[in-house]
Amino acid sequence: MPMKTSTSISHGIKIMKPLSLPPSRSLFSLQSRHATSHSYIPIYQCLHTTASKPATPLPITAHGPPPQAPLPAATASEDRVARRRKQAALLQRGQDLRASQMAPGSAMKKRFWKDVHVREEAEGYQIYLDTRPLRTPTKDLLQTPLSKPSLATALALEWDLLTSAQQALRHHLIPLTSLVSRALDIQSHDVSSPSQTLSKPRQEIIDMCMRYLDTDTLLCWAPERNSHDAAQLEQSGTRTESLREIQRRTAMPIIGYLTTQVWPGVEIKPVLDSGSIIPAAQPQMTKEVIKGWISGLPAFELAGLERAVLAGKSLLVGVRLVMEWSEAFPGANGRGQKRFGIEEAAEAASLEVRWQTGMWGEVEDTHDVEKEDLRRQLGSVILLVGGEGGR
Repeated sequence: MPMKTSTSISHGIKIMKPLSLPPSRSLFSLQSRHATSHSYIPIYQCLHTTASKPATPLPITAHGPPPQAPLPAATASEDRVARRRKQAALLQRGQDLRASQMAPGSAMKKRFWKDVHVREEAEGYQIYLDTRPLRTPTKDLLQTPLSKPSLATALALEWDLLTSAQQALRHHLIPLTSLVSRALDIQSHDVSSPSQTLSKPRQEIIDMCMRYLDTDTLLCWAPERNSHDAAQLEQSGTRTESLREIQRRTAMPIIGYLTTQVWPGVEIKPVLDSGSIIPAAQPQMTKEVIKGWISGLPAFELAGLERAVLAGKSLLVGVRLVMEWSEAFPGANGRGQKRFGIEEAAEAASLEVRWQTGMWGEVEDTHDVEKEDLRRQLGSVILLVGGEGGR
C-alpha cells in the first residue's frame, strides 16, 4: 500500500504530516491495546535548516612565563616592610616618569649650580648659587637681616640639598625659602602702602587669625561629665585624668601668660559650652585688643605667626611660640622658666589627636607623618623670628 506524505515549511521548520502504515509496520507493539489495524499514527519530526559552522579558535595572546607559585603568608612586620618598599618604589617610579616627560636636555632636570654660600652685604645676608643671588618669586633679592645668621645658613643648606632645579618649584622642599619670601613680600607691601593704611597681605593675615580665635584648638575642651554618665572608658587602665582635665591643665599656663605678658587684662574663655557644639565668640574687647596687637607685628613675626596658626590651628599657641623666640620682644620669657619650644607647642596644638591615638592607635603613614610635619613647620617659625638682636 503506497504511503502518502506531504511536507510544508513554515519559519524554517519542516513538519512531517501523519503517515498511514500497515499493521505489520506499526511503530507500536501488537499487544498494545491502543494499536489497531490500519490506524493512523502521528509522527512529528523537526528539521533545522541553519547551516552548521565549524568553531573558530582564537589566537593565543598571552606571552611570557607562567605565573609563579603561591608563597606562604608573611608576618605582620614583613608585610609592613614589603608594603613600604613597594610604596617607595612606586613613588620613585612616579618621580622618574614626571622627570622623563620634560624635554630632553632641559636645564630643569639637572642642578645648574655647584656651590651654595652666604654673603654678608650691607642690607643683610644674601644666598648665592655660585655667582647668582637667590631671588623671590617677585624677582626681588632674597636676603635676611644681619641679626639672623642662623636663618641665612639654613636657607643655604636647604638649597644645597636640592638635586635639580625642578625641585625648587615644590614648596614642600623649600619651606624656609617660601616663608622668608612671604615675610619680604609683606615688608614690601607695607612700604608701598599709604600711611595709616594696612597693606593687603597684612589685612588678609589679620582676618585669618581672627577667624581661628573663635575656634582655637587650645580652647575647644571636651564637655564636663556628671554623676549620671556611664563609667568613662578614657579613665580605664593607667589613665587617671579625663580629656577635659588634661586640656585645661595644658591651656591654662598659656592663657595665663598671654593675659599677663602680652594682652594684660583681656578675658579668654573656652569656646565650647557644656552641651553645645557651636563655638562661643570671645568678648568684643578681647577681639579688638588681639587684632590691634597683630596689626603692629613686624613683617617677619607676622609671617611666622601665619605659618604657626595654619600648622597648629591655634592662634594662642602661635602667639606664645612667637613671643618666646622673637627678637622683636626681648625679655618676654623670664629667666629660669622653661622654654616654650617646638615640642611644647606641638603637644598643645595636637593634644586631642594624641589622646585619641593613645587610646585607639595610630593610622600608619598618616598620624606619624602629620606629627613630624607639624614639628617641621613650627621649627621653621622659630628660625624665622629668632635672631641675635633680642638675646
